[in-house]
Amino acid sequence: MKDLYPSRKKNKPEILERQDPVIHTDRSKDHEAPISKDKLNFYEKNGFLQIENFFSEQEVSQMQKGIFELQDDSRDTFSDKVVREPQSDEIRSIFHVHEDDNYFKDVANDQRILDIVNHLLGSDVYIHQSRINYKPGFTGKEFDWHSDFETWHVEDGMPRMRAVSLSIALSDNYTFNGPLMLIPGSQNYYVSCIGETPDDNYKESLQKQKLGVPDHDSLRWLAEKGEGISVPTGKAGSITLFESNTMHGSNGNITPYSRNNLFMVYNSVENQLVKPFSGGKERPEFIAVREGAKSFSHS
Repeated sequence: MKDLYPSRKKNKPEILERQDPVIHTDRSKDHEAPISKDKLNFYEKNGFLQIENFFSEQEVSQMQKGIFELQDDSRDTFSDKVVREPQSDEIRSIFHVHEDDNYFKDVANDQRILDIVNHLLGSDVYIHQSRINYKPGFTGKEFDWHSDFETWHVEDGMPRMRAVSLSIALSDNYTFNGPLMLIPGSQNYYVSCIGETPDDNYKESLQKQKLGVPDHDSLRWLAEKGEGISVPTGKAGSITLFESNTMHGSNGNITPYSRNNLFMVYNSVENQLVKPFSGGKERPEFIAVREGAKSFSHS
């Protein structure tokens, strides 16, 4: 398969133009969409969309209970699925929750979510990756700037930009507690990064990403082109959908207020993984679903 988005192959970074639509359903069918035309326009222009109060207070309370029960149950678990902070034993992320936990499997199957992602991606979908991210007050560490698609393409073999990430806020997001930051319009440009990808890079990158991180000049160019950086804030229960190639990151959290979220990636069943474009070995199933790809499709 031709590599339309080469990265980590040259000794200097490049900015390439996107070769895929942002919304894959024909825009003449906007009237059939589960969200308004204005919201679709915003997503297509900016590469992300926040919907506030998507989940009820009761649903949020159940999800909050679920993520902390899982955290407590995993404290003494030494598994690659449980990622800890690089300089402590604090749990940073727990992966593959859409399969390993029946409650979160139901959340991943929520028809309200599926209706939206099916429309954005123009097809049935499956979960490419799921995880809970914990960013506790005072000690929660940053996530470096990156495009998810760059990693999924190079290290997992995701061929095209036909996936959407969903972040469910399970604590209130303020401008100061390490919230998600996104560069509007960045979904239209692919930053081809430098550096070779060693096998099992995920063991280090899930703690702190060093490869697939764009250079400063490219980030500055994207931010100036997109007229800055957006920081969606709001109450727990809001969701943020962002396109697979949208540049994003988050600061560390030195405030008393935690910032936790459930993160799920929906990929088109027509965009299933091939061999990694790095030429390296495949990452584990809990990071990049291959075997379960067909079983999660919905209409």
